[in-house]
Amino acid sequence: MRWDNLAETGHGRVADAALFGADAVTTRTFDTPEFAGITFHEIRARTVLNRVPGASRMPFEWTVNPYRGCTHACVYCFARKTHSYLDLDTGIGFDTQIVVKVNAPEVLRRQLASPRWHGDHVAMGTNVDCYQRAEGRYRLMPGILSALRDRANPFSILTKGTLILRDLDLLRQSAEVTDVGISVSVGFTDTALWHTVEPGTPAPERRLDVVRTFTEHGMGVGVLMAPVIPFLSDEPAQLRATVRAIAAAGATSVTPLVLHLRPGAREWFMAWLGEHHPYLVRRYERLYADGAYAPKWYQRRITRQVHELAQEYGIGPTRAEMPRRVRPPEQEEEPAPAGPTQLTLI
Repeated sequence: MRWDNLAETGHGRVADAALFGADAVTTRTFDTPEFAGITFHEIRARTVLNRVPGASRMPFEWTVNPYRGCTHACVYCFARKTHSYLDLDTGIGFDTQIVVKVNAPEVLRRQLASPRWHGDHVAMGTNVDCYQRAEGRYRLMPGILSALRDRANPFSILTKGTLILRDLDLLRQSAEVTDVGISVSVGFTDTALWHTVEPGTPAPERRLDVVRTFTEHGMGVGVLMAPVIPFLSDEPAQLRATVRAIAAAGATSVTPLVLHLRPGAREWFMAWLGEHHPYLVRRYERLYADGAYAPKWYQRRITRQVHELAQEYGIGPTRAEMPRRVRPPEQEEEPAPAGPTQLTLI
């Protein structure tokens, strides 16, 4: 997906492919400590519903991503490759050059109202985090959640961001009319590892506070234990400490996911590994010699260990789905565009 697929000019015509030359793009920086060194490229998107490729193993077809690039700066982030589609750097550029779809809420509301839209599940946070720091300034998610709530459209959110607590009331309202899935990503509880591998994220304990708060308000939250990082967070004692903390926070489920290293992320992660843990470089080259994923035997071992620990600590199943409760629209509106394809989480 190129820049010209993301924006249109004031005359409704697709902008030129020049990266920042289109009138539809406004580039900003903010003179505040939290956004030091960050550049925001504000665009007016043509569509925000993205279709997941048919070969994906994900249990949904559609995603919404109001941002591209992420200040969480996770060195392993698989989505880094997507920045190259805009001719942006997949390393530090991914962390500091953030594309903001400033009209995402109104575009989504229009697309959901189309008679061609059938209320399919919409997943958020599957590419970059919709509750990264930029959301505190741009506040796109309340409008997005309101649009989904008003159509009783089922959706899910995966996040490392504690800012999701700001929208707790909207999420509770949505859960009264449709199926809402909330997942928080906590791959490990080692604070030293967190500081270097996920430098822009809230601490793991703060993310578990999100789980506690939602649980106290009657909303179940699952935890994606991702990534489990080979040789850095996969020791039995480390896995036990993480699952124990997840259980203590009241999570309804825990799903482990071993680190995968797709092109774009692989180069950035291996550079980080060479700087911080050079003795592991050869081991990683052997473990990931066949591609982006660790060997099946390794993945199965981690999954088995985490599931056994989850059973030991009494982490139960997730909630059953709730039905949609909304009347069909009374008048036709413009059809929902097919939208660009979206890379998937797994």
